Amino acid sequence: MDLTQGTLEEKQGRAKKMMLWFGIISLVMSFAGWTSAFVVSSSRPDWLTDFKLPNAFIISTVVIIISSFTFILAKRAMKANNRKLTMVWLLTTLALGIAFIVSQFAGFQQIIDLGYNFTGPTSNITMSYIYLIAVVHILHVVVGLICLLVVIYNHFKQKYEPTKMLGLELAATFWHFIDILWLYLFLFLYFIG
Repeated sequence: MDLTQGTLEEKQGRAKKMMLWFGIISLVMSFAGWTSAFVVSSSRPDWLTDFKLPNAFIISTVVIIISSFTFILAKRAMKANNRKLTMVWLLTTLALGIAFIVSQFAGFQQIIDLGYNFTGPTSNITMSYIYLIAVVHILHVVVGLICLLVVIYNHFKQKYEPTKMLGLELAATFWHFIDILWLYLFLFLYFIG
């Protein structure tokens, strides 16, 4: 397919999708760097080898996976031109995204309760990596929530149609990416950490 073909709207849509994918690729490279540094650092003598991730991280993983399915249902409802159901699924996705962040902070509290802080005399390099990776991911979830709020607003203003929903599709792609990214990070920290 020739990327220069089509209407101005189609060209702009392709350009926005391409920019999103460039952003996703750069995020993959960043998190690959951090997880690689995690592996390299695990040979340090002060590395914790018997630490288990908090249960709240397991709960947050389930929550974020469910949120991907609710976003898929929102897209399907929009394609079926069911605006009311689309809004229900978008709001459900938003609530699940917020629940994910709350659960992550509960996990941080569980880590602190075990005596490990991010910095200071009670910090540990292992925990510092876990905090860093999780917090940077949370920041991207916040970006996803902002995108979702924009989509909810635009949907409320009836800017989407079954054949015209680029903003919803871009937000869904980013949301699925941050969900898959967390699943990878959780499995990495659970089995490698």
